Amino acid sequence: MQTNVTNSDITNIVADIVKTAKQKPGVTAVAATGSISNGLSTQVRLGEVETVEFNRDKSIDIVVYKQKSKGAVAISDFGKDAITSAIAAACRIADYTEADQYAGLAETELLATEFPDLDLYHPAAVSADQAIAYAQQIEAAALGYDPRIKNTDGAVFSSGESFFVYANSDNFLQGVSKTSFNAYCTALAAANGKMQRDYDYTVARNINSLEAFNAIGIRAAQKTLARLGAQKLKTCTAPVLFVPQMARGIWGTLISAISGGALYRKSSFLLDKLGSKIFPDFVNIAENPFLKGALGSACFDDDGVATQSKNIIANGKLETYLLSCYAARRLGMKSAGNAGGVFNLIIEPGALGYEGLLQKMGTGLVVTELMGQGTNIVSGDYSHAAFGYWVENGKIQYPVEEITIAGNLVDIFQNIVAIGNDVDYRGNTITGSVLIDAMTIAGT
Repeated sequence: MQTNVTNSDITNIVADIVKTAKQKPGVTAVAATGSISNGLSTQVRLGEVETVEFNRDKSIDIVVYKQKSKGAVAISDFGKDAITSAIAAACRIADYTEADQYAGLAETELLATEFPDLDLYHPAAVSADQAIAYAQQIEAAALGYDPRIKNTDGAVFSSGESFFVYANSDNFLQGVSKTSFNAYCTALAAANGKMQRDYDYTVARNINSLEAFNAIGIRAAQKTLARLGAQKLKTCTAPVLFVPQMARGIWGTLISAISGGALYRKSSFLLDKLGSKIFPDFVNIAENPFLKGALGSACFDDDGVATQSKNIIANGKLETYLLSCYAARRLGMKSAGNAGGVFNLIIEPGALGYEGLLQKMGTGLVVTELMGQGTNIVSGDYSHAAFGYWVENGKIQYPVEEITIAGNLVDIFQNIVAIGNDVDYRGNTITGSVLIDAMTIAGT
């Protein structure tokens, strides 16, 4: 069994698998993916090292088609005997699998043919001692910010490299290398016998693009201190402002509802809404897979189909579904290059910053944390336990806890009154804060 596998090794292995499997009796098409990754993660707490973890993973997925019957096998052993056995197993599975008229490789005309450098690979030799020192620096900044910060849940620094390659029997063979670096800290504070916690983080493809470590610790401390003295709130209906990290959840429900699996299973509240106006006119959402150095950038999706920049919402109207090849066939449509998800979701910001949104809201709730699974994509019903801040006259008055916010996503989408320019770039969804005109807030 091979232990140290290079990018070139796994590329050759995947190509050989496709070639070998295609020659097996009855096999009409083959696809194979290979991945290798390695990384380092360190965690410190109160200045002491709690964990140092090194990881190295590798895997290959093999899919064979015998006409419309599919056999799939995953392996982590890259030895010749293991691969031979895996190919044979995939062929046997295909013999017993019920035919699916929608199964098969991507249409050849949809396969990616251009592979620009998206600036995703920036290797950096970070030693365990360096990673520990980075985590200690973050935590020390949090602990030193205010005497009420007496503890932490730890600070973490991690780095990783990965390589992914996809090949199929229609002569597609392409790989991509990526790096990622991230650091975060969770601070704890106590006052009047009650404890609060909050966190902050930084993430980037390039280690030099991470935010200053001291700033991460200080922001974690500031956010934690702001939560002290949290009060309960009486049940009411009021405007709700989702800060960018929480706004991502709102947009995530949109993506789930317009993705192929939910649509062909008829389990989406946005079924048959293509071309319909589901947001106010000022809402514009696009996908841009080609942003340099971004966390969601890709030239091709999991089917090998070329990704594409496109409008998802234009002037409030739903312009496209997000479909893989399989989902597209089920729906009688064309793949949108979204096997594996959406690649850099860009929500167009408005003119107001965070303070301007507070002024526009006047009186209402700022949501900074959501808890639990409370979204029903089938019905659109939305209900989450939350933490946040009560606002009056455009100013934060006090933190609030033990509340639940609720509504239906059809109404929530239509009742968006502003999207902030306080854009958070730390993720696949790039958004500012989102202000909803009214939601039910359940409290005491």
